[in-house]
Amino acid sequence: MLSINNLSYYIGGRPLYENASLHIKPKDKIGLVGLNGTGKSTLLKIIYGDLQPSSGEIQKSKDCSIGFLNQDLLSYQSEDSILDVALEAFKETLSLQDEIDKVLKAMETDYSDEIIQKLANLQERFEALEGYTIKAKAEEVLEGIGFKTADLSRPLKTFSGGWRMRVMLAKLLLEKPSLLMLDEPTNHLDLPSIQWVENYLKSYEGAVIVVSHDQTFLNNGTETTVEVSRGNLTSYAGNYAFYKKEKVEREEIQQNAYENQQQMIKQTERFIERFRAKATKSNQVQSRVKALDRMEKISQVEKDEVAVNFKFTFSQKSGRDVITLENVSKSFGDLQILKNTTARIERGDKIALIGANGKGKSTVLRIIDGSEPIQGKREEGYNLIKSFFAQHQLEALGINNEILQEMMQAGSRKSETELRNVLGCFLFTNDDVFKKIKVLSGGEKSRVALAKTLISEANFLLLDEPTNHLDIQSVNILIQALQQYEGTFVTVSHDRLFIKGVANKIWYIEDEQIKEYPGTYDEYVYWRENQVEKVAKPQNIVKKAPKPAPKSSASKQEDHAHKKAIKEKEKNLESIEQQITALEKKKTDLEHQLAQPSVYEDEAKMQQLNEAYHKIQEDEAALNQKWEDLAEQLESLQN
Repeated sequence: MLSINNLSYYIGGRPLYENASLHIKPKDKIGLVGLNGTGKSTLLKIIYGDLQPSSGEIQKSKDCSIGFLNQDLLSYQSEDSILDVALEAFKETLSLQDEIDKVLKAMETDYSDEIIQKLANLQERFEALEGYTIKAKAEEVLEGIGFKTADLSRPLKTFSGGWRMRVMLAKLLLEKPSLLMLDEPTNHLDLPSIQWVENYLKSYEGAVIVVSHDQTFLNNGTETTVEVSRGNLTSYAGNYAFYKKEKVEREEIQQNAYENQQQMIKQTERFIERFRAKATKSNQVQSRVKALDRMEKISQVEKDEVAVNFKFTFSQKSGRDVITLENVSKSFGDLQILKNTTARIERGDKIALIGANGKGKSTVLRIIDGSEPIQGKREEGYNLIKSFFAQHQLEALGINNEILQEMMQAGSRKSETELRNVLGCFLFTNDDVFKKIKVLSGGEKSRVALAKTLISEANFLLLDEPTNHLDIQSVNILIQALQQYEGTFVTVSHDRLFIKGVANKIWYIEDEQIKEYPGTYDEYVYWRENQVEKVAKPQNIVKKAPKPAPKSSASKQEDHAHKKAIKEKEKNLESIEQQITALEKKKTDLEHQLAQPSVYEDEAKMQQLNEAYHKIQEDEAALNQKWEDLAEQLESLQN
């Protein structure tokens, strides 16, 4: 469908690509990976035609259409509603609709067969393009990526850049180009929307190229991985997890081949040196000299991975209680975020606050920080030292400072060598540390701000979307850093791999309350999935007592005694039925309590509830048996 042949591209004389080639087939799902600065976004722009290669060519089939979601679309604005902007994907269909409207208008005065036939032809074409369903399709995609139904009629210009980017993504998905190129789409999506897009791409009919730092998204949404490294494009026939494993194996093979070749070269060079002066060996010497010249040299493996080798230090530990919120309420006009909620953060908690955008996650972080006014009580624990990372704090960096200078002003007692080591972990090496803040990209500023946060010697960190604008290697570094961190933190993130790697508790906002699951993200997902599935429980069906038998011909005395016995049995059955009903209610209440996450952290409470539950089950079984015995006795009396 599309071929990149011997592509070279230079920036200021530096080769970003050099004789790189790649072939894209229909329905390929490609994840484009590599370090920041290696040229992933540049490659997409070259394919799209925004940039021209220095040499080489890009060939595509005649029917290959390309759609490109890139960061430049953040600035796109329109007075039209977001639904109308999304519907622009159906240009031909909308054009047909306009023609149909004109013909219908003309038919008010023109009754000729020609115009009737024209209308029939237009309507047939309109129906073939599924014109009657385009609005429903647009609504489905917009709502799938996070828009509420009430938002669809709002003008595009009233939304923030990130939400406008979602609209452009919806428009591209509806256009269904032959090749869909997505540059960091997950930066502007919340977790439910990311999962929706993953599922959409799996069944997408065309080819897809995705640049993303979200490794879970790449694993779920791609089937081929192309690595951009040192000016080359290297393909791996699998998703990102496959690529990581396969790359290790390839590098091991390459390194072994390199070492074997080096050993052979040394042996050959020793032979040449030893026998260079001997006339009898001159032919052999010349033959080996030529062999060395012709030999295609195998490169030594150069590792891209960086391991974190600095440790966090605190001037003091915090108290056991870090932050306590009691009966906290927060609203913005009619939008209620929290209402009389209570939560507690303890020393050592590693909390991930997750959920859809608009639930108030960043607001909760500011409430915890103390920078957001609230109704209710917020209490800080003993010896608490906070450090808050958020995207808006990138603007607080000293734009005229060099990176190293900015780090030195962060209040850390680390030496210049230690600071350079930290910056190296965040991919600022050698003379990079002397770059001015003002010349850095958004992603580079984000890495500087993160590095400042992590060296602040704070014992409590607040991190709002720390993985945004980081490449995969930087995300892995941040995970390693936070795994070593012995303090407490709360992070808001939509990166599932990041959450899995760092969190020991999950918070989410539901029914205007902060709710907690005391476990890892995988455990939380399993719990949520099972929570919606109600376990089938055997129903205790209480049989109604049979109607009394007709009056017998026995004597009045015997008849009276017989009736009295029947009434006594019926009364006992009714009493047992009431007891069974009461036990079933208690059982249901206990099942509800046992399903609460807060019970899991209280072993004594958990044991107490379990014992009570088993006791009810035993009592219920005994009563059911007693009821059956009485029912049989009653039936015998009535017969």
